[in-house]
Amino acid sequence: MAWFVIFVVWPLAELFVIVKVSEAIGFLWMLLALIISWPLGSRILRAQGRAAWRQFGEAIQAGRPPANEALNGALVLTGGLLLMVPGFITDVIGLLLLIPFTRAAARKLVVRHHRSAWIGRAANLGSGFGRNRGNSGNGPSAGQQYDADATAVDIDNPELKP
Repeated sequence: MAWFVIFVVWPLAELFVIVKVSEAIGFLWMLLALIISWPLGSRILRAQGRAAWRQFGEAIQAGRPPANEALNGALVLTGGLLLMVPGFITDVIGLLLLIPFTRAAARKLVVRHHRSAWIGRAANLGSGFGRNRGNSGNGPSAGQQYDADATAVDIDNPELKP
């Protein structure tokens, strides 16, 4: 589903916005705005990237884990790259990721999402451990016990001997 959104819905939305902006301000102004976003994104990316790199180095020198600084750097990189992709929706998202205040809000969303995703994966991993999983092909069918000794195989490989 995510691939469908990225490769079908997103470009159609970008095209729709480009047409509407072109109708509102004219084709040449719209084209100029799309062309200007590339070098603008490059310059902002360079400036904000230096700041993120400096903060990363300061965190390491201070002896603390640079988790926020690394995430800031990733968000700056993403924002700059989005500014370089033609389209107004990507430009707006890219600019929002390059502004320090909105980048802090995006960082909190990313951390919250990944923390909940990690907790969900850990819960799923732990919930199925040692239990029957039904007859889905991912484990023993109902009523069977898993026997690790029956799956072990002795090999006599001379390359593995010391």
